[in-house]
Amino acid sequence: MKILLTNDDGYEAENIKNLYEKLSQDHEVWIIAPKDNCSGMSAAISYLKEIPVDKISDRVYAVDGTPADCSYLGLLSIVDFEFDIVISGINHGANIGNDVLYSGTVGAAVGGRNLKYPPIAISVASYDAKDIDFISLKSIEIIERIIQKSDVYKGKVININFPDINSDEFKGVKATVISKRDVPPKPILISEDGDNQSIYRYNYSGEPLEEDFLTDAIAVKEGYVSVSVLDYSLNSKIFIDQLNRILNE
Repeated sequence: MKILLTNDDGYEAENIKNLYEKLSQDHEVWIIAPKDNCSGMSAAISYLKEIPVDKISDRVYAVDGTPADCSYLGLLSIVDFEFDIVISGINHGANIGNDVLYSGTVGAAVGGRNLKYPPIAISVASYDAKDIDFISLKSIEIIERIIQKSDVYKGKVININFPDINSDEFKGVKATVISKRDVPPKPILISEDGDNQSIYRYNYSGEPLEEDFLTDAIAVKEGYVSVSVLDYSLNSKIFIDQLNRILNE
């Protein structure tokens, strides 16, 4: 299997290098990832800008652009063949709930939704995972299960979140829905210059809301690996038919 491996933490991040090493034992893997950290970039592209790409080694490229740029260039330009799948991660920090709307990890994966296998975004709820070797190996197990039934997920993105666990703490894998978050705290005011300019910084995301079903936030909090399906098919015929009926009543 030919894999485009990317992320939003940068090509030198520990987690992507670990996953690259382990995936490469059985697959042909290329790292095409940002030159620098691009967290929170979602699926932004460097439109109308030049994008430098540095070849670090035979199968490692650093892109001076966004995570989505990496997928775009990797799929359409850098190599002369078609990848089977885009895998994004393993991200330093979880991507749960509304965070998937802003996540560069998920944004990089979206570009691979029309390949042979559905793109997979992977994150761990830690910026310094206690056992990244275990997280990588377990990620590969889940990836292999998903691609065996890949037709079910055409046009969709698989979002995987690990709690910060080792093999002894592993409880299992749960299929989950994306949690909703409460209103986030106010932005942090860094400084202000009279009436002319104020400088702000983003605050933390809102807390996940309580639900009657299993969400990604609950699963990770309880120590389970969360696997969610994000629908980027852009072709939801059922909803289109419903909207037509509403508009033409």
